[in-house]
Amino acid sequence: MEHVSLFLNMENLEVARLYLFGSVKFLDLLLVVMALDIITGVAKAIKNGTLWSRTSLFGYTRKLLVLVVVVLANVVDKVLGMGGAITYATVIFYIVNEGLSILENLAQMNVVVPKKLAGKLQVMETEATKKETGGNE
Repeated sequence: MEHVSLFLNMENLEVARLYLFGSVKFLDLLLVVMALDIITGVAKAIKNGTLWSRTSLFGYTRKLLVLVVVVLANVVDKVLGMGGAITYATVIFYIVNEGLSILENLAQMNVVVPKKLAGKLQVMETEATKKETGGNE
């Protein structure tokens, strides 16, 4: 039992966090935006009557996998000596991706979103649906 407590002390956890995430810029923002996406996604599902635990579980799993990609980007960044460039680009990509998802959720709940932006989101959703159905829409 003493070995477990030695392994799980705060100092070791901090070392692991620093190795996996380093000093990833905007990681806090990514986590907040992910939480907002989950909240708006659940609200949209409740409004549309499509709240389904398996779909939600898949969405949460995707969020965890995004963090795995950030960890991988951080490790590759360290190995290549890029000074955080790869990790920074990865985190910014996912922040933008989550932001678009939030806007899409809001637009589908009839929250006022700028018309041009809503139109672009509709085009993106249509293209995604075509890819999922193999173009047989």
